[in-house]
Amino acid sequence: MTVIPSRVLCVCLGNICRSPTAEVILKTIAKRNGLQLAVDSAGTSNYHPSVSPDRRSQHHALQHGYDLSALKARQVRDQDFFEFDLILAMDHANLSDLQNWLLRIAPQINKGHSIAKLALMSEHDPIYPLQSVPDPYYGEAHDFERVIHHIESSASAWVRHWKKQT
Repeated sequence: MTVIPSRVLCVCLGNICRSPTAEVILKTIAKRNGLQLAVDSAGTSNYHPSVSPDRRSQHHALQHGYDLSALKARQVRDQDFFEFDLILAMDHANLSDLQNWLLRIAPQINKGHSIAKLALMSEHDPIYPLQSVPDPYYGEAHDFERVIHHIESSASAWVRHWKKQT
């Protein structure tokens, strides 16, 4: 039986497009379905520390009723692996980076510490099964729209998966 997480971290490369979008969408869909989740986002890189999400991500998210304006980019930290129950990677490269990060900090792991489960955002998604959420950064408007739809589908799939556990 899977335990429903209480703290979820969404991760992409720079934390300005996909992961902040996933943070807000997952939080919104979970709340609509009666699940109380603390959701945050971060990037595997430190390219954009304390920067607001990409203006195009904000624009397209707002068109769908999601407000990203209060978020600021940050990099994944070692303690995230202990503070979160689940870390959702937006793509296979981010998942690999997170797995390598976890191996690097393995000596710090004590038996009393709980370690976050790592998974792809689309792990339970029947429409985008185990597919990477594409990075829209160098793309056009339709690429940002595709990200919204992909993340909505994947977030809904996670919520359905968790609700089956109750």
